Amino acid sequence: MSFGSAGASPSQVRAHPVVGWRVALCRAWLLSIRFVTMPILGHGIDIVETARIRKLVDEHGERFLERVFTPLEQQYCARNTKRYFEHLAGRFAAKEAVLKVLGTGWRGGIAWTDIEIRPEPSGQPKVYLTGESLRIAEAMGISRWHVSISHIETHATASAIGLRGE
Repeated sequence: MSFGSAGASPSQVRAHPVVGWRVALCRAWLLSIRFVTMPILGHGIDIVETARIRKLVDEHGERFLERVFTPLEQQYCARNTKRYFEHLAGRFAAKEAVLKVLGTGWRGGIAWTDIEIRPEPSGQPKVYLTGESLRIAEAMGISRWHVSISHIETHATASAIGLRGE
């Protein structure tokens, strides 16, 4: 059994007197790796002021909501009236973070509703793409997403990671 370019076999690896032969073997293997292929193809992060989203809803009402959020997103955010604008801002930030992963911004035929953030039964947010955003993600090799959303009364932030499928 060979361990990368170092060519060390288990019998050639000396055990460290404190941590033992298993750790020494792992260390030899790790040192012999020339490169590791990561499944992460992109990462994006965004922060949004909740007051900005509140102002857009106040000024443009349903027109803004329907242009930016899918019906499922609107229903989810409306479930908690006390934190309604926080939830909208969180989804808005998540959509922006996904766009940063794709490297496109809002151009080239991408609609706000091409990116949908749905809650899993556990409450964890999940990214669903359609339209041009899906085409771009597929062209990049992205087939899986991780997204995290956090919000307080004044701000919402989101992080998105696009991953190669495995």
